[in-house]
Amino acid sequence: SGQQLASGGNENVVHVWDRSVASSNSTRQWLHRFEEHTSAVKALAWCPFQSSLLATGGGVGDMSIKFWNTHTGACLNSVDTGSQVCSLIWSQNERELLSSHGFTQNQLTLWKYPSMVKMAELTGHTSRVLHMAQSPDGCTVASAAADETLMLWNVFGVPGTVKKAVPKVAPEPFSNLNRIR
Repeated sequence: SGQQLASGGNENVVHVWDRSVASSNSTRQWLHRFEEHTSAVKALAWCPFQSSLLATGGGVGDMSIKFWNTHTGACLNSVDTGSQVCSLIWSQNERELLSSHGFTQNQLTLWKYPSMVKMAELTGHTSRVLHMAQSPDGCTVASAAADETLMLWNVFGVPGTVKKAVPKVAPEPFSNLNRIR
């Protein structure tokens, strides 16, 4: 909604700031301080279908994805992923969450929300998956890893099937590639 900002870092803490608190004369700068992660918080993602839902991911000593209600400050769920969480992306069209991981499998994992059932594990990187970015149509995800590779994944559907697309004259460049090095 643009009313809240979240940050995480090496001190294992997530802070949530609210526009109304930041603009008031309050002595406290943040709205919530979450200290439940036991390792660096490297991943944060706001839910597109519920503005008060924040997902956070912990590093190698934590290996969990936590879900927060930022209105109440409650931890709604915590899921052990088995490896450090480096990045998180919500699907724009489905109730799904994609996480990228480091040690030990260096994979991407697609989860069904809220059950957190694993729907898929995507492998191919040989080192920690440091970052992910989603395409404007919400279907394709690019992952960048410490192995110096960039991979493109058709995770959240086929372009044009999720939303009504404008007909294209020519196919998308590189549409048949899933790896660029």
